[in-house]
Amino acid sequence: MTDKIDEILTRGVAEIIDRKNLEQKLRSKKKIRIKLGIDPTSSNIHIGRAVSLWKLRALQDLGHKIVFIVGDFTGLIGDTSDKEAERPMLSAKDVKENMKNYIAQVGKIIDIKKTEVHYNSKWLKKLSFLEIAEQANQFSLHEFEARENISKRMKAQKRVSLRELLYPLMQGYDSVAIKADLEVGGTDQRFNLLAGRVLQRHYGQEPQDIMTFDLLEGTDGRKMSSSWGNVITLTEEPNNMFGQVMSILDSLIIKYFIMCTKVTMDEINSLEKGLKNGKLNARDVKASLAYEIVALYHGAKLAKTASEEFDRVHKNRELPEDIKSYKMAGNQLVKVLIDTKLAKSSSEARRLIDQAGVKINGETAKDYAQAIPKDTIVQVGKRNFAKII
Repeated sequence: MTDKIDEILTRGVAEIIDRKNLEQKLRSKKKIRIKLGIDPTSSNIHIGRAVSLWKLRALQDLGHKIVFIVGDFTGLIGDTSDKEAERPMLSAKDVKENMKNYIAQVGKIIDIKKTEVHYNSKWLKKLSFLEIAEQANQFSLHEFEARENISKRMKAQKRVSLRELLYPLMQGYDSVAIKADLEVGGTDQRFNLLAGRVLQRHYGQEPQDIMTFDLLEGTDGRKMSSSWGNVITLTEEPNNMFGQVMSILDSLIIKYFIMCTKVTMDEINSLEKGLKNGKLNARDVKASLAYEIVALYHGAKLAKTASEEFDRVHKNRELPEDIKSYKMAGNQLVKVLIDTKLAKSSSEARRLIDQAGVKINGETAKDYAQAIPKDTIVQVGKRNFAKII
């Protein structure tokens, strides 16, 4: 049986620097300032990013001060820590649009009333060129180039902009500005988190401890990323969220339980044992996982409804109860797919048809120009439907 602090320091955690120092602070009941920053590079926060937020909530419940930073300035510059190519700069308009509902989404997990919320443009806009040069002097080009993704790009002779070198300085300076005792983030953020320690020393502060988490894979098995579209967002409606969780690889079930639910580690260990010895069916365990995740964000009642709906459609081969209707009878299939938002473009619509991913009243569609009559159910994949009336 582990205590709360032990679980905080171990569950889903990849690395802690400095573990001994952090544990001592937590066990001494000293109230510490814990930092998390998220750049609004997309409008919705996904459950991979929520891993850090749930860790913050556990620490907040112990009485520690959470400091959440919206990267309205760093979001403009762009962090390429986890990218295989240069991330394009966003416009101020894009960032402003993306961060409209960020606080509301974060508030699904941490108690915003007890949280300090900052926008890092407040201090980063004020830095002089001289001060940035002094910060840059704390790091060598070799340290930056040694990062795995940057090293790969340079060896492949792909462009690495000087702008990318500045990003760790900005994230590091955020720690100085809010006097962080601990910063959390994914393993891809390790260099940026360490930059906070370096700059805090430069400014005469005690260096923050850092806690990193393994990155969560998305619905296609790759790292969950908004740019790849393989995400499960906090704002996803219950039925879709349930179906998205059911689509993950079986090999990820236990990892999702650990990182994305509040199920106890004793229960998770029991599930893992059952899966390994064949006493538990992966589909049933995954359904329990989907229920837990949907319940976390939408409540038990909607999670139960989503579970029943999923079984009705996928186990019993029935149609969903809430199919959206569209008045457009007679249009060609490609246009119908676009107008019903089952496809984003004509090229995607044709690709879906070519891959046998489109059904008309249960029959696989093959003709791009097929006319769609009234009272037709159009289906894309396993979960997306539209009724033509």
